Amino acid sequence: QVQLVESGGGLVQAGGSLRLSCAASGRTFTFSRNTMGWFRQAPGKEREFVAVISWSGGTTYYADSVKGRFTISRDNAKNTVYLQVNSLKPEDTAVYYCAASKTYSGFSRGLDLDYWGQGTQVTVSP
Repeated sequence: QVQLVESGGGLVQAGGSLRLSCAASGRTFTFSRNTMGWFRQAPGKEREFVAVISWSGGTTYYADSVKGRFTISRDNAKNTVYLQVNSLKPEDTAVYYCAASKTYSGFSRGLDLDYWGQGTQVTVSP
């Protein structure tokens, strides 16, 4: 079974930072050949795209709402993708989900997403 396990969420004040991690495992899963990224979902709202990174980390793309504040990275040797979240705002409060896909082009639109993690809660107080 393929597993994506997020960690690093928590409660922080506005302006604070966190580093979210997503560790992947599974015999049938080749981490370095999967596009990886993050979505988030706040209570009462639809799940929204946050960030995506290509196989070797050479290409990244961010939602406008987080551009300049969040940074996605990956370490293929550790089968882990990260999301550094800085200058946090209360509107960033959400459950953050890690996802994997065999393709890159449709990731930000939620297309061809193969695996999901269980999510990690980020709560930002005023």
